Amino acid sequence: MKEFARALRKNQTDTERLMWSRLRNRQLLNCKFRRQQTIGPYIADFLCLEPKLIIELDGGQHADQQEYDELRSQYLQQMGYRVVRFWNNEVLQELDAVLEAIRLVVVNTPSPAGYPQGCGVVGQCRSNCREGRGEEN
Repeated sequence: MKEFARALRKNQTDTERLMWSRLRNRQLLNCKFRRQQTIGPYIADFLCLEPKLIIELDGGQHADQQEYDELRSQYLQQMGYRVVRFWNNEVLQELDAVLEAIRLVVVNTPSPAGYPQGCGVVGQCRSNCREGRGEEN
């Protein structure tokens, strides 16, 4: 499975390449994303361990495999992940809107007890906030 994930990383689709160019290097709210990450029997397109977010990009083939995608999403949700799906054409045609939707998911994901909204377990702020208090700048 790891070798297959590695092969997928080397042979990205244009849509995956575009999305990765905007998620890599903590460009989105300082979130550390990984691409083509193995989780159990599945490979997630993009994974952020904190806040346990998976982003899936769906091409036309996914219209014919909705039942499989639903079972896959259920498994990942049972593992504690939030799964957000986008069609390839959304990413290609409306990338800024897709990134804003992801940003809203991250900002609105509950933080561990005792930490401000948008902050991780080590208390580092993931959002644009003042001194980690969750206040917008």
